[in-house]
Amino acid sequence: MTLFESAQAVAGASGDGAIDWVAVADAAKAATKPGDVDLSEAEAEAYAADVRDARTRLREVSGMTFDVPDTIEIQNRHHWLDANVETFERAFDPLDERAEVLPGVASSLNTATTAGALAFVSRHVLGQYDPLLLADGEHGLYFVHPNIRRVADDLDIAFPRFRRWIAFHEVTHAAEFGAAPWLSDYLEARLEDGIAALGEGELQTDAFRELNVAMTSVEGFAELLMDEAFDGEYDDLRRKLDARRKGGSPLTKLLKRALGFQLKREQYERGREFFDVVAADRGIAGAAHVWKTPENLPTDEELDAPELWLARHRDA
Repeated sequence: MTLFESAQAVAGASGDGAIDWVAVADAAKAATKPGDVDLSEAEAEAYAADVRDARTRLREVSGMTFDVPDTIEIQNRHHWLDANVETFERAFDPLDERAEVLPGVASSLNTATTAGALAFVSRHVLGQYDPLLLADGEHGLYFVHPNIRRVADDLDIAFPRFRRWIAFHEVTHAAEFGAAPWLSDYLEARLEDGIAALGEGELQTDAFRELNVAMTSVEGFAELLMDEAFDGEYDDLRRKLDARRKGGSPLTKLLKRALGFQLKREQYERGREFFDVVAADRGIAGAAHVWKTPENLPTDEELDAPELWLARHRDA
């Protein structure tokens, strides 16, 4: 999970008044059990070993050069909330400042519903590669251990194997951002443009469309790399995780749709279909051409018609 997906939860909230971010953090944590992260030294090292193995394997299959963040955190849900609330506060500051003249926008970012949205996300997120776009260029790799443990049990998957799967998935995102130094700034600019436009009472559809296209590419390429890089059989993992993305109680499904989880699933599926076609024609190295420059990203139209992208990059 990334900053941009989580931001959808904040943007979709409703209520009255400006946001009190301290109250958001307090309320979200009050509504969410932190979970246990009391790990032995061997258990903590297992996370680090999975990350190292993922980095090595992904370099082999992709041919991409990238580094894994020095910061690898094994978090509980409250740790995740603290890390993300601080980022959201910076990202959504333009809206908060104009709350008095934009009651419709302000009500969507009300403190109580924002806290509820983030609390819900904190109980479902498994891992996160976070470029901290609006901070100081730092990068972090987070694993929300209580959630990984719970989902492994729910899906009847051996915990070490599931933990390794999540590590591989998050390192694929580190690979993408590491291979595309421009990507963080590209996404940040579109997020800021969209939020600034909302602060002026406008809906900047171009900025949000370009953001969605880029994130669809990020998720789709990650899915392609995962299938090439992960060790052993994974069909059962993929099947169970796909069912989890679509499953849940009626209330959970409603909340997931409201908070953008439906969009996330569509990004996985749409992006993967695009990269399957491109990789079949050009191989993984050819598909990685997407990350060389912003101009190499597919357009919204090309995501659904990969042959157009292939024709545009025929000589690449």
